[in-house]
Amino acid sequence: MRADAARRPISLALRVTVLVGLSTTLLLLAFAWGVERSIELHFARMDLDSLASTWREADAALASHDAAQRLQRLREAVGERRDVVLRVRDADGRLLFASGSPAPPGAGVGAERAPELDALRLWQADGHRWRGVVLRGPGGERVVLARAIDFHLRYLERLRSALWAGTLLASLISVLLARLAVQQGNAPLRRISARMRDIGSEHLDARIDPAQVPVELAGLVAAFNAMLERIERGYERLRGVSVDIAHELRTPVTNLRTQTQVALSRAREVDAYREVLYSSLEEYERMSAMISDMLFLAQTEHAQPAHDDVDLAVEVLALFEYFEAWAEEQGVELRLRGGARVHGDGSMLRRALSNLLRNAVHHSARGGAVDVTLAADAQRVRVEVCNAGAAIAPEHLTHLFERFYRADPSRRRNGEGAGLGLAIVKSIVEMHRGSVAVRCADGRTCFSIELPAPRRAEA
Repeated sequence: MRADAARRPISLALRVTVLVGLSTTLLLLAFAWGVERSIELHFARMDLDSLASTWREADAALASHDAAQRLQRLREAVGERRDVVLRVRDADGRLLFASGSPAPPGAGVGAERAPELDALRLWQADGHRWRGVVLRGPGGERVVLARAIDFHLRYLERLRSALWAGTLLASLISVLLARLAVQQGNAPLRRISARMRDIGSEHLDARIDPAQVPVELAGLVAAFNAMLERIERGYERLRGVSVDIAHELRTPVTNLRTQTQVALSRAREVDAYREVLYSSLEEYERMSAMISDMLFLAQTEHAQPAHDDVDLAVEVLALFEYFEAWAEEQGVELRLRGGARVHGDGSMLRRALSNLLRNAVHHSARGGAVDVTLAADAQRVRVEVCNAGAAIAPEHLTHLFERFYRADPSRRRNGEGAGLGLAIVKSIVEMHRGSVAVRCADGRTCFSIELPAPRRAEA
């Protein structure tokens, strides 16, 4: 049982919940990253605008040839801003101007002629964090221009913490909502399952209305109703067969018991006992034939036919020879027209044809004929067995191929078999993916069989 539990697939509810939770979390993380990146870029552009404004003034000051005026204008460019650092060194590395806190390191960083977003660098010095750029003055000076960004970074850290917390909270809420939605979405499935559990052998006529379930489950409900209908038909057929078997066996068993009781009621002559045994033997043979037919029907329901090349004309002529004596005794002529070949089980097809011929000869009028017609085209092979005789009422035609069915119930007592011959014909034909039908008109009864035509061998 543990192995079965280990191999059991993950529940649909868990799959949907995990998928929704994971998708929501990834989307929220992407959204949070986008928000953080957008704000960080916004701050960088703000710093760039501020540094560019300072650089324009510093660049103009460095272009001055008066050293005193140059220093004055550099001080004016920085002004009273403590968050901005401006350091200027000449081409030989001598410090020309310095303002604010100790400057961020600029050694080893290439100098740019003008501030650009891609040229901005982040530094940390004297316990502060800076965003700045290394520039090249008009006279080859090396200028380090930076702005303190501690306030920006603290804001981003708080924002990042809030975004992570919001993402976690939103993910948990989405998982809970997904779980609730899955539970509500599975409610129709639970109702269908409860309805299925209520269906038993005594309620096989129950059906689930597809209009009362979500459209996604309509196909499942339709398939279930179709399956239930097939089960109901099979159950009714099985129950009918059971009743028919009990009815068919009751008469010979009752006859055997009665004959035996009468024979044992007093001492009799040997010939009397022999007569009782002969009578019992007839009943045994009848029951044996019926049991054999039932076993054959059970086997053909799930058997796969062989794929022999069967010449139907040869099979019919062989059966004519077998039934010839009986047909002459009945005053019936046997005639064959046409020819055809099929692929199938030769012995089973022979039995189906034999049952139709026996039935036709038995019910033919004296002086009449049994006509067997064979025809074929590219798709189908048709076999037709016709005889002239008493007409069959239309209400009986649709039931002739049912098990134990007889158009004349009085024949049950005349030893004419158990009524399984035509049922066997139908079972054999359907096993070969064919169909069987019957029609009665103008005093003639015709049984027809249609089978798939054999495929032609490819050149």
